[in-house]
Amino acid sequence: MEQRWGLPLVAWPSRLRPNSWDLVALPLALGALALAAWGGTAMTARYQLGEVLPISLDPWMLPQYALRTVLRMAWALAASLVFSLGYAALAAKSRHAEKILIPVLDILQSVPILGFLSITVTGFIALFPGRLLGVECAAIFAIFTSQAWNMTFSVYQSLRTVPAELIEAARMYHLSPWKRFWRLEVPHAIPTLVWNMMMSVSGGWFFVVASEAITVSGQSILLPGVGSYIATAIQQRNLVAIGYAVLVMLVVILLYDQLLFRPLLAWSRKFHADVSTEDNPRPWFLIVLQRAQFFDLVQRGVLAVNRSIDRGLAGLGGGHPPALETRRRVWVGRAFDLAVALLAVAAAGWIVAFVRETVGIGEIGWVFLLGLLTATRVMILIGVASVIWVPIGVWIGLRPRLADRVQPIVQFLAAFPANLFFPAAVVLILRYRLDPEIWLSPLMILGTQWYILFNVIGGAMALPAELRLAAQNLGVGNLLWWRRVMLPAIFPAYVTGAVTAAGGSWNASIVAEIVQWGDTTLSATGLGAYIARTTAEGDAARIWLGIGVLCLYVLAFNRLLWRRLYDLAAERLRLD
Repeated sequence: MEQRWGLPLVAWPSRLRPNSWDLVALPLALGALALAAWGGTAMTARYQLGEVLPISLDPWMLPQYALRTVLRMAWALAASLVFSLGYAALAAKSRHAEKILIPVLDILQSVPILGFLSITVTGFIALFPGRLLGVECAAIFAIFTSQAWNMTFSVYQSLRTVPAELIEAARMYHLSPWKRFWRLEVPHAIPTLVWNMMMSVSGGWFFVVASEAITVSGQSILLPGVGSYIATAIQQRNLVAIGYAVLVMLVVILLYDQLLFRPLLAWSRKFHADVSTEDNPRPWFLIVLQRAQFFDLVQRGVLAVNRSIDRGLAGLGGGHPPALETRRRVWVGRAFDLAVALLAVAAAGWIVAFVRETVGIGEIGWVFLLGLLTATRVMILIGVASVIWVPIGVWIGLRPRLADRVQPIVQFLAAFPANLFFPAAVVLILRYRLDPEIWLSPLMILGTQWYILFNVIGGAMALPAELRLAAQNLGVGNLLWWRRVMLPAIFPAYVTGAVTAAGGSWNASIVAEIVQWGDTTLSATGLGAYIARTTAEGDAARIWLGIGVLCLYVLAFNRLLWRRLYDLAAERLRLD
């Protein structure tokens, strides 16, 4: 009797039968896995500290360098997504945690990428001795720091502005905290999170030169990648190589726009309050993902895992713990606040003692004045960018088809490393004898102004169509339309973009207040130049002083200005 090795294909369940779309999906999936495996092998190669990794300016090496950079950014984006969901949820749901986590997030956002590198490189190298993986992890962590804070602020703002009727509906359906988070709060946050993910990836490109060309305390490490290629081309004044790098960056940005962000953006529209399908195009890769059985099986597996977690948490749950008495809750809150204050005072005291060992009082006062100069530049630049980009962002966001076309252009502009403008800035300033104190300032906001534009576009796109139609039917127009309809609609998103742009501008001041092109260096008086200079010299006490003063300024602005605007957005300017 002839042995049968299995059921014929037609006898399989319909969800297991491959179709023509799998002919596109499977090569893409297998190719992505192969490239990830190749990149992982390259990251774990043998390496000894002090060994020079040669960077070739041959344009044929750029595809390989681009792949290494994209893999680093992909790992950083995955870590940023996990971090933003957990961190923002804890901050939004716990008053005690919020008192610590949001100020800490403000500080982390304000710490320059050079500060993270100077602290983490040695630790990561010690974790993986004799391997390149330690330096790779330091570079990935540096890119993570340029992505995570923006995404976390976005999720935090979304969780605080969930419409009250949706929260009440979740209570009526007796959703557990776990189900409420994944079925209400995360879907509510997805539209703005996707926009901020795009902006965060662009922010990673902005700092990719600093993350791959690491120079800390006299130790230079160049990792193979687009960033180190650009750094080498700038050092050698090779404009042709810079042109090749820009071209490859454009190709890479267009690829991940088509394969990642455009499908994500189209998918996220189903979570908008407006359920109309007008002007809702479906990208080709999203169609592949939805129709290929391979990705359908992956989705079913993820949903099965999620359901098992739901059942496990439901089995663990009993009744809700009894609420604390009001007086006891007040005393617990006060004790918590006191403990946090004592911890902050102790940390500040340690930093002051460490700095005072080698830095005098006069220099400390001078650094505070430098911070005031940089703060003035930052606030003026944020004001100018808001006046320019808010109207433009609203105009684009109200036209979804136009937003789809503009999206990759803005992504490329946001990803364009600002230091590629430095040669032009140096030449123009020297040729026309301009004042560097003024004309170096715009370099601080070249990469961060797009946070405002991206968030305003996302906020305008989330405006429900029925609200727009109601305003039209009532004849609301001009100034009244801005005051009563559009500004309340985009205000939460604008605050998220503005606070991230401000933090990014503080960070960008490190590279914008000192501009170098070959042997020519221009500098502006400010805190960023002070930190960049002391970091290059490896002066730990002055590095801590500069970063500490920068964090104090950022915290002051966030508590006095941005936090109040967040509260205003959460309490009054919300569409519910």
